[in-house]
Amino acid sequence: MKANARMAIEPNFPHPTRRQFLTLASLSLGAIVLPGCTTVGTPPPTSPPAEPPVDPNYLSMYRAMPEERFPIPAVNLRKIDPRFYRQVVTDPTGERPGTVVVDTDNYFLYLVREDGQALRYGVGLGRQGFTWSGKGVVQWKRPWPTWTPPAEMIERQPELERYSAENGGQPPGLDNPLGARALYIFQDGVDTLYRLHGTPEAWTIGKAVSSGCVRLLNQDIVDLYSRVSTPSPILVRGGFPTSA
Repeated sequence: MKANARMAIEPNFPHPTRRQFLTLASLSLGAIVLPGCTTVGTPPPTSPPAEPPVDPNYLSMYRAMPEERFPIPAVNLRKIDPRFYRQVVTDPTGERPGTVVVDTDNYFLYLVREDGQALRYGVGLGRQGFTWSGKGVVQWKRPWPTWTPPAEMIERQPELERYSAENGGQPPGLDNPLGARALYIFQDGVDTLYRLHGTPEAWTIGKAVSSGCVRLLNQDIVDLYSRVSTPSPILVRGGFPTSA
C-alpha cells in the first residue's frame, strides 16, 4: 500500500540526460537575466543642453566693429542678463527729452526721447563708497579718450603713477579703462571726475565693480555718444520704477 501511494504522488518522469540538463539551465538563466536588460533607462546626455538662441537683432547690435580706430570684438551676449540689452522702453523718469538718467538701483541708463519713451542701456556702477549721484551736465565727450587717474586714486594705488597727468595719462585702446568713448560729467561748472564710458568686460554690466564711473558695453557707449549732444543734462539717482 505504501508503494502504491508513493507512485500516486510522484509521477514517473524520465530523468534528463546531462546535455538536456545544461540546456535547461541556460534557458532558465536567460529567463532571469533578460528582463533586467529590457528595463535599462535612457542614458544621460553626453553634452549639456543647448542654450536658447540669441535674437539676431541683438547679435547685430553687439557685433564686432572692425571699422573702429581700435577694432572692437563682438560681445558674448550669454554673459549678460537680457534685460540689460539696449532697448526702447516707456520712460519711467519723467525728465525732459534729451536728458540722460542713470538709475543706480536697477543698473540702467535712460536717454529720454520725445515720444514718452526712452532708450535704455544696461550699466555697471561704482562700488559702495565710490559712487556719485545728483544733477549735472554732460559737458563734453571724447572718442577713444586718454585716461588720467585722479590724485586720490593714485594715492590708493601707487602703481597708477605712470598714468598721472604729469606722465600724460594712459593712451587710448581696448585696455584703457574708459573704453571706446567717454562722456564727462560736470556739476556747477566743475569736473566731477566721473564719466560715462565704455568697457569690454561684459560680465560687469548689472554689477557694482568700478571706482565710481558709469560703464556701458563699448557698442552701447558708441551708440549713446552718437545721440547725446553737449551740453546735456544728466541725473544720477535711484528710486525709479523698472520699465517693461
